[in-house]
Amino acid sequence: MNRMGEAHRILVIEDEPDISDFLSLELKHEGYEVAVAADGRTGLEMALEGQWDLILLDIMLPELSGMEVCRRIRAASQVPIIMLTARQSIPDRVAGLDAGADDYLPKPFAIEELLARIRVHLRRARPSNEDEDLSAADLTMHLSTREVERAGTPITLTAREFDLLELFVRNKNRVLPRETILEKVWGYDFSGQTNVVDVYVRYLRSKIDVPFGKPLIHTVRGVGYMLKE
Repeated sequence: MNRMGEAHRILVIEDEPDISDFLSLELKHEGYEVAVAADGRTGLEMALEGQWDLILLDIMLPELSGMEVCRRIRAASQVPIIMLTARQSIPDRVAGLDAGADDYLPKPFAIEELLARIRVHLRRARPSNEDEDLSAADLTMHLSTREVERAGTPITLTAREFDLLELFVRNKNRVLPRETILEKVWGYDFSGQTNVVDVYVRYLRSKIDVPFGKPLIHTVRGVGYMLKE
């Protein structure tokens, strides 16, 4: 259930009928409200016009590629996006994350893993304490609105970047190993691919460190990262 007590709404953008029918059936069985789009252009229109709690997005789509759909959705919304694709190489995964996806699941996948990832992202969308603010040095996080500012300057973060920064701020001045970051932020076994942590730390630094010239996030060589106040 979402905050209004209604079933979570999931949009599936997938052009293979066997996969979209299977996903729709399984998701409805889990209690989700589901809609399906069979091409990128229709999926983008539905994504921008409707209110969705999560989007499952294939990369190889007719009319408009999944990468482009993802970029356009992300420009207008922070809805969680899980990419589904037959491409399994690291560059392809990084490209999906660069486009704004929150997660990436290669085909074929186990439905149990997909459902687990969906639960993680839907849980993450609910603030644990809506009135709480967090701070470190001149950086402030407003959990109620998921807004961030540093030295009074607003900073726009994706949902995943926000969660990563929240973990750092809650553990400021403590070293966080990459494996711990994966467990806390991604919430499931990411097959030991700690490189995704490095990718997102780079994104985060480009927004909260580089423009201000005073780095908060520091690399602890061979271990992980630490936010120093």
